[in-house]
Amino acid sequence: MTRRRDFLKKSIIGSAGIALGGMGFSSETFAAIVGANHPINFNDTLNKKKTELKFGLVTYQWGKDWDLPTLISNCEKTGFKAVELRTQHAHQVETSLSAAQRIDVKKRFADSSVTCVGYGSNFEYHNPDQAILRENIEQTKKYIKLCKDIGATGIKVKPNNLPPEVSREKTIAQIAVSLNEVGKFASDYGLIVRVEAHGPQTQELPNMKAIFDQVMEPNVKICWNSNPVDLNPPGLEGNFNLVKQWIGDTVHVRDLNLNDYSYHQLFKLLKGIEFNGWILLEASSTPTDKIAAMKEQLAIFNKLNI
Repeated sequence: MTRRRDFLKKSIIGSAGIALGGMGFSSETFAAIVGANHPINFNDTLNKKKTELKFGLVTYQWGKDWDLPTLISNCEKTGFKAVELRTQHAHQVETSLSAAQRIDVKKRFADSSVTCVGYGSNFEYHNPDQAILRENIEQTKKYIKLCKDIGATGIKVKPNNLPPEVSREKTIAQIAVSLNEVGKFASDYGLIVRVEAHGPQTQELPNMKAIFDQVMEPNVKICWNSNPVDLNPPGLEGNFNLVKQWIGDTVHVRDLNLNDYSYHQLFKLLKGIEFNGWILLEASSTPTDKIAAMKEQLAIFNKLNI
């Protein structure tokens, strides 16, 4: 093994020396530089990139009453690195914004330490009324354009039910067809469509799997939503494994101090699939001091994320 590492090191140094020869560096000079000051760590070179879980906020409840400057400022104060915006909240990032206003939103995030992950919409594709379905699809497309304009990377949508008057198979197929349509549209803008595991029946991971078995667009991903039904038989790991191939770059969690969900296990499972996305707090409690509560949640997250 030692001989092999020596051979690899010499090969890397030799190749780099040749490449740098035209810049005035001899291979001997380069070897002296990297050998003396920047020793090559072959474990770092050969191992996979370390998984990184990052913490952010969904504006549902805790951020809904803050205008955009306040929202960004409060995230910076508390160490939250990202935000998923929601519709009809005080920050008022909606499709009614002018081109200049969209540029301003993008600049506000760019000038801060907070990433605008995307838009958390309520658009859904299970309704048997085809006019309502079409309206949800077309509105999704308008908000995809908004996401692109403000520098976000994707939009969150949802299935929200399996109507009892329609067969399960028909509704699941309709949801998948709709996701393929909005996914193809979003791909033209370089965006992700994040499908929240949501709704009385559609939050169940076997049903999410049935939907995604028919989703063909690679930029359509699952937003894991940390629902109580995730713990149903066969348990968290079993349900996670059903859909892990489609999990994207966002995960929603509830108040981390409630101890009603195995977040430590979830984080381990996410690291096992090399998840490098955002853990987004979607808290439903109503603390008097939201800044203190956000700091507390981040501290718990850091302890869990070990």
